[in-house]
Order: sequence, then structure tokens, then C-alpha cells
Amino acid sequence: MLKATLRSFLAHKGRLMLSALAVVLSVAFVSGSLIFSDTVTRTFDRLFASTAADVTVGPKEDLKSSVPTGAVQTVPAALAEQVSQVDGVAATHADVSVQNIVVVDGDNKSVGPTTGAPTIATDWYLTARSPVKLTSGHAPSGAGEALLDADTADKKHVRIGDTLTVQAQPGTFKVKVVGIATFTTTNPGAALVFLDPAVAARELLGAAGKATSISVDAAKGVTDDVLKRRVGQAVGTGAYELKTADEQAKSDAADLGGFLDVIKYVMLGFAGIAVLVGIFLIVNTFSMLIAQRTRELGLLRALGADRRQVRRSVLTEAVLLGLVGSTLGLAAGIGLAFGLIRLMSAFGMNLKATEMVIGWPTPVAAYVVGVGVTFVAAYLPARRAATVSPMAALADAEIAGVGRPLKTRAIVGSVVGAAGAAALAGCAAATRTGSAASLLGLGVVLTLIATVIAGPLLVRPVIRVLGAAFPALFGSVGRMSQRNALRNPRRTGATAAALMVGLALVGGMSVASASMSKSFDRQIDKTLGADFVVQNSNFLPFTQEITDKVRATQGVGLVVRQRFAPLAVRLPDGKRIETTAAGYDTRVDDVAHVTYASGDTAAALADGSIGMDADFAKDHKVRLGSTVPVEFQGGRTAEMKVGALTDQAGSGGFGMQGGLFFGIAAVEKYVPDGQDSALYVDKTAGTTADQLRSRLEKTLAAYPQVQVRDQADYKKLVHDQIAVLLYLVYALLGLAIVIAVLGVVNTLALSVVERTREIGLLRAIGLARRQLRRMIRLESVVIAVFGAVLGLTLGLVWGVCTQQVLALQGMTALAIPWGTIVAVVIGSAVVGIVAALLPALRASRMNVLAAIAHE
Repeated sequence: MLKATLRSFLAHKGRLMLSALAVVLSVAFVSGSLIFSDTVTRTFDRLFASTAADVTVGPKEDLKSSVPTGAVQTVPAALAEQVSQVDGVAATHADVSVQNIVVVDGDNKSVGPTTGAPTIATDWYLTARSPVKLTSGHAPSGAGEALLDADTADKKHVRIGDTLTVQAQPGTFKVKVVGIATFTTTNPGAALVFLDPAVAARELLGAAGKATSISVDAAKGVTDDVLKRRVGQAVGTGAYELKTADEQAKSDAADLGGFLDVIKYVMLGFAGIAVLVGIFLIVNTFSMLIAQRTRELGLLRALGADRRQVRRSVLTEAVLLGLVGSTLGLAAGIGLAFGLIRLMSAFGMNLKATEMVIGWPTPVAAYVVGVGVTFVAAYLPARRAATVSPMAALADAEIAGVGRPLKTRAIVGSVVGAAGAAALAGCAAATRTGSAASLLGLGVVLTLIATVIAGPLLVRPVIRVLGAAFPALFGSVGRMSQRNALRNPRRTGATAAALMVGLALVGGMSVASASMSKSFDRQIDKTLGADFVVQNSNFLPFTQEITDKVRATQGVGLVVRQRFAPLAVRLPDGKRIETTAAGYDTRVDDVAHVTYASGDTAAALADGSIGMDADFAKDHKVRLGSTVPVEFQGGRTAEMKVGALTDQAGSGGFGMQGGLFFGIAAVEKYVPDGQDSALYVDKTAGTTADQLRSRLEKTLAAYPQVQVRDQADYKKLVHDQIAVLLYLVYALLGLAIVIAVLGVVNTLALSVVERTREIGLLRAIGLARRQLRRMIRLESVVIAVFGAVLGLTLGLVWGVCTQQVLALQGMTALAIPWGTIVAVVIGSAVVGIVAALLPALRASRMNVLAAIAHE
């Protein structure tokens, strides 16, 4: 049986090749994502471990905010002298390092990276742990001198002697580049500016007595843990955050982890789609191969092979296919990881391909996925093969399922479909976002499974409609192509299912994204009343001088500032919630339209008051007039009265979780070093919008990071951000279509082999080669369009239910992108034509007599 299995596998290797490609793609994305993330993690672990001080003393990290405030938490620089007296300390240094800066060249062009990495200004202090070394020029000395890292200098064409403008929180100052520093370790993609230590704190923090942290070097023989304990006893563990080198490295790595997780999960998403669609392809391939080998399997049974041996033979072929696909996929994954590493280098993160990490979990995962997918997919066809009787060797029979009743499928599909429909109905009726999202996920999974199970039941009624015009347009060739698609509903359904999965995803996401865009448009129209909004392009806060220059611009009337403050609020239900609140000037009603459930803007922005979302307040038993304890960074606390409750669905919401907001005076009091995040600007009487925009852009020409936006610009910004998600979905669709095309090609190719004798007879009675090719192309088109109709119908249902979940967050508009849907259907027909090219060409080149004699 083993010899027979190996010979059978080698005899059908051409037919199995397309199935192997699906396995290769699945394994490549899994192994590539693991190799890439492991390589980046190892590289940065080395960087953080080699650059971290033995002990670092920093400000207490009591509250973190996902929204930048512009404030820099500091420690007294004199703390370095105090720590230096601790037993076991070899050296200390008061570090100054900030990221809330912008650096521009003489042409007012940003010198910072455009990839989202930060621009960092720090003091020039070389140690054995420094990630850079001076390679040209000299170290900065006194005010007005700076070093620039070599990668940024090369990319932005900055040379020694050039003058740069640094926009820092205390103010703007100019520096002359007097030297270039080159990375000795991995460049994380940031732009680095180095200043003289004697002036760095004054220029970057506004006072010479401040530092962002204290680096502590241990004396010989003193461990990091012992030194941390001693330093903590000296300075007080409650006032500062103390971290050993290992703890600091882990903290830095955790900050990087979010970025890595995004890349990893995106690639694993591609792998998941490849696995899901590949399963349909493999099931179909093995089902057809077994159908064509009915006599062969019957002979094996007649010669004494039992059912278990036949089943094991087919599963062995599947495992061999999985092993081949996994090996090729692992090699492709290494290539994919290499490409990602080179891509990161293009974005400024200089990873070394020679240090690529291939840990033992990667090949294990590759073979588990590859072999597992093929084994699972081939199990049902293998069970079917085991049912072949010895008498099948004497009859020209097949077990492909032609004419077999679909009663079981109808029952199972109906039950699962009804459960899925009930989940989606519950999702639409739910009033809480969490439960609605859970029901949506359950409904999507169940309806997808139900459609796959019941797909063959829909083949005959749907394809009769889709191919109804074929006989009239193409005569007998059109009629035969329609009947060929109807001949085996199971095969047609499985082939179309591969395409259906990708198109269902696209249909659902297209409806969701179109609804989000329309909802945001409505909210912007409803809430944004200002003529213009001045913001950084990356939404980071900006310096006070920008606010001052905007106010001084001719034609500017009202300017309302927006700032953010991280805080924690203790609620009557006993919960402590960390979030971010927004602060506004008192005339915010003139530039924004807020809907209130109770109270008003004046009450919310009054001294000692706070506003919040009405639903949030209800969930946590907060009432109008309640007093809630609020904690700010640096240990500052306040008791604030709830002055107003907003209807977040109507207003679009202020702030973050809870929609918390208050007067900007509160932000200035509790976050004293904060910066403005946005300015809402109205024009004066007699000034047109175009005139004011032109003047603002001229005023802000020296600040290339700052943008002037009106309502239309805001809408475009939102649409562009949503489009990023759509591009990812379209990329997933592309992968699904590639595998689906492989499935259609494989099905048609095997179908041509299966119908060799029939094709020979058709040619013998006068069917021309061109007519034969057309017949196969039409069959492919109707299968592809059938998959598109199923997928888009399913996707539209998912999309509408997703919009119902979004409606609970205030996105109440429903939009269906009919243009996209029509384009997808037309594209599916094109896919069908492309997939049929090779099988149709092969069929037309058959020798007529040899085809008639084929058994």
C-alpha cells in the first residue's frame, strides 16, 4: 500500500501542484511574520539592553495617556548629585531627552522622519553604552551648536555648517550643525539632535535645574538589584520610578511591542485567509482525484486492501503534499521576512538581514500549519474513498457525489444558518456595544459555515438564473456550459466557496467603511462650527508661539484652544478609570455644536467643574451635580463637580473614554507644561475664508508640521484614514482571489481530465476548438459569478449588522457602495475568464481519437 501510495502521489503531482501553492502561501505568511517579528525583537532587545544604565531614576509613571499632551515629566537635576553619594554608585548623569520637538532646515522643511518615528533632542554625553559615536566634526560646545545623526543628515541632505531651527516647548532656537554622529547599533528610525549638556535642559526643558531621568552606573561588584534598592532608600521609592537595566530594556521593548503586533497580526490575517481558502481548494482537489480513481481504488479493495488502508493511503498523500508545501512555504517565508527587513530599512529602521532569527518555533509552526491544513482538508475525501466497494473496479462508476441527495446538507445548513441569523438579529437589536460585537462575531462565523454547507443547494437555482441568457447568446455551447456547472453541485459549490470567502469580507468591510465615512461626515457637519482648525499633521501638540502667531494673523477673530490631560476619575460605583480629558476655552460653543442631555457648556467649563458623556455617567451612577475625585499626573488631585452631561451620539463626543472635558484653565493648572493640540479659528467680519486661509498658511510657513484644515479637509482626512483599513481588506481580497483562481483552474483542469472521453466525442461530432474553449470559459465565469453573488450577499448582511454596532457609538448613517459591488461582480467574471484560459487551451489541443479511446 505504501508503494502504491507513493506511485499515486507521483503520478498526480501535476494535479496536486496548485493545491500545494495554497499551502505554500499559508505557511509563507505564518513563518515570514514569525521570523520578522523575532528578528526585530532580538535586534531591539540587544539595543535596549546595551544602552540602558545599570539603574535609571525617572519621574513617577502614575498615569499614561494615548493622547500626547506636550508636557514632559522631569526630575530635579540635583538628584544626580544626591544619588552619587549612595554606596555602590560609580557615576551618575542628569539626562535630558525630549520628543516633543520639531526640527526644520533653512528651507522650512522638516528634518524629522516621515514614518511616524520620533525626532529626539538629547544632551551629548558619550559612555560605553552610547548608541552613536562622533564620526565627523566636533562635539557641541555652548548654545547654538548641535550634532545630527548620520542617517538623518544623509536622508535630509544636511551638512556640517548648516543651520537648523528647533521648535521646543520652551521656545524656538537655532543651532549650527558642527558634527555628525553615526549609529553603532540598530538605528530605530528616529532623528537625533544632540546639544551641549550645559544648555540642553535650558533649551529643551526651560530650566537648567531639570532632567528627564538620572542614569546611575554601578561600582564593580554591585548588582543592579542591590544598587536599585540602595538608591530607592536614598531618594524614596514613592517619589520616583526606579528601573534596573533589565527592567528598562523590557519597558522599552513593551513600548515597541504594539508596533510589532500590528505587523504580526496583519500577516497572520493573510495567513488565516490563505488557510481558509486553501482548505476549499484542497477538499475539492482530493474529492475530484478520488472520483477519477474510483476503479483504481476498487481494484485495491478487490486485491485485499481494507477500508482503513485505503483511507490511510489518501491521508498519506495529503501529508506528503503538506510536507512539500510546508518546506517550500518555509523557504518563501524566509524570503518574505528578508523583504520586510529591507522594507523597514527603506523606512529608516536599519535591520540587518544577516542577523535574521529563525527560532525553533518557526519551522514547527510552518509544518503544523502546512501538514495540518492538508490533513484536515483531505479527511472527508479520504473517508469517502474508503467507502469504494470492490465491485467499483468492474463498473465505470465514480463517487464524486453526482446525484447523491443533499438532504443532510440541507438540514445541517438550515440549523446553523438559523443560529447565525438569530445571532445577527440579536446584534442588530442589542443596546450595548460589547454584547452587539460578540453577537456579530458569532453570527458572521455561523452564517459563513452555513453558506459553505448549504452552497451546493443553491447551485441549481442560482446558476439557472445567472446562466439563463447563455443559450440565447451562445447557442448550444452556452447551454452545455450551464449544464456542466449544474452537473455536480458539490464541486461547483466548493469551487465557488473559495471566492465567496474573500468577497464576503470585502462586501462587509466596504459597507462598514462607507457607513463610517458617511457618519463622520454628518458628525463633522453637525459639530464643527469653526472656519478652520489648526493642528499638527500627526496630531501632536505644538508650541505656544504657534498659538500666538495664529492669534496675531490679520483676519483672525475668535481662537479657541484645545488641550488634553491624562487623568484618573473615581466614580460612585467604586471604579477607578484612567482616561484622557479635553480642555477648551470658554467660547467653545461658537466653534463647535454640542448636544447636551443636561447642563450646558458654561457649567461644564466653570472653575472646578467637569462635563462627561450621559451614557458613561449612567453606567457609573453619576448624576448632574455629583462631585468626583480626579487624579492628575505628578500626584495632583482635585474634587470636580459634574456640571453637564453630553449626548455623545449627537455631538460626536469630546475627549476619550467617558467624553470628559473641562475648562482649559484646569489643564493649565494640573498639567502646567502642556501644549495646545488644536486651535479652532473663526474669521473676522469682512474677511473671506480664502483670504484667512492664505494668511494662516503664510503665517505658519515656518512650521511645516502644522496644517490648516476646514470641514472638507477634515472629511478627506477621515476618508483617507478609513481607506487604509480598506486597502488592507483589498490586499486580503487579492490573496483570496489568487487562491480562488488556483481553485477554479484546478477544478476545470481536473474536470477536463474527467471529461476527456466526452470532449473527444463532442469534437468528433463537430464541436470546433474555439467553441470548446468558449464552453469551458463560460462554465468558469458562471461559477465565479455564483461565488461573487453568494459572497456579496453575505457581505452585505454582515456590513449592515456591523453598521448597527457602529450606531451604538454614534455612527448612525448606513451607506452601501453600489459602485464597488458592481465592480466586484464584473471583476469576478474577468477572474473566471482568466482562470479558464489554460484548462480551455489544454482541452482544445486534445487528440480527438486518443480522447475517445480514453478510459
